[in-house]
Formats: sequence, C-alpha cells, structure tokens
Amino acid sequence: MIDRLRVATLNIRNLMDRWDERLPLVLADMRAVQPDLLGLQEVVYPLQQDRLIGAAGEGRYETLRGWATRLEYGNAILVKSPLVAGAAQRQDLGHGRCAVRTDIVLASGARIAFATTHFHHPAHAESDRYRQAAQLMAWLDGGAPTDARIVVGDFNAKPTEGAYGLLTEA
Repeated sequence: MIDRLRVATLNIRNLMDRWDERLPLVLADMRAVQPDLLGLQEVVYPLQQDRLIGAAGEGRYETLRGWATRLEYGNAILVKSPLVAGAAQRQDLGHGRCAVRTDIVLASGARIAFATTHFHHPAHAESDRYRQAAQLMAWLDGGAPTDARIVVGDFNAKPTEGAYGLLTEA
C-alpha cells in the first residue's frame, strides 16, 4: 500500500505585510487545500494564528509548536486527523531560528519525520544557512529511525546555495 500525503508550507510573516488583508485569503486557501501536513513559519502564538488556520475547512488539525526568537513566536506544524502526531521536538538553529519535528505513523505502518524550519534571512548569510541546514540534517539523522523525511519551511536560500544542495541531497 502506498501512502499519499498532501503537504504544504507557508511563511505567514507574523503580522507583517497587511496580515488583516491576507488572512481571509490564507483561510480560503486552507479550506480549499486541506493538507495532511502543514508547516508554518513566523507564527505569533498569542494570536492563535496557527490554530485559526487549522480551523478553516472541514479537517481537524492537531497543532505542534516550536518557539524561535521568543516563547510566543516561532514555527508550527498542523497534522490533519486521522493522522496522529508524535511529540513535538524542537531544535535551536541559532540566529533566533529553530526547527520543529514530529514523527507520524501512516496507515501502511511507514514512519515519517515531518519538520518545518525557517533559516536565517540576510542575503549575505549563506554560510549561516549552510550551518543551519547541516545542523538540521544531523538532528534529523539522530532521531528515531523513519522510512522517510519531509522537511518544509522558509529556507531563505537560492537553489544554487550550499544549504539548498545539502537539503536536497539528504
């Protein structure tokens, strides 16, 4: 049996870039797409942005969080029922960035690791992003054995950067 998953990622950019105007569009897309797994970046937890997005549409989502710069801000994973998420695991990546991971057992019995992250953003920070990608891969390698890994997020990297190459090779 082959498991099929619909996976999405979105940097919601906290409250920047006319969030009040973008929110109805994000919710409409969530209602339409209803991914099995969704990785979000730049979530403001006190505003419940991740849970609000997860409540759009008919699907029911479990929310897992990994704070970044401050405890009230970071990344989130939404897992659609009937999938069941394992415990959230957080890895600090430096520069106020983190990754959050959960392990999921699919109906076939296959185990996957699903992670979302947000790498350092300045254009000149290619070496920082490479270190973050290497740290992320080492962290995932050190976790429980899985049949597959899915890593999503805002990598802030061009496809020609070393960080991007490291991720795609892994």
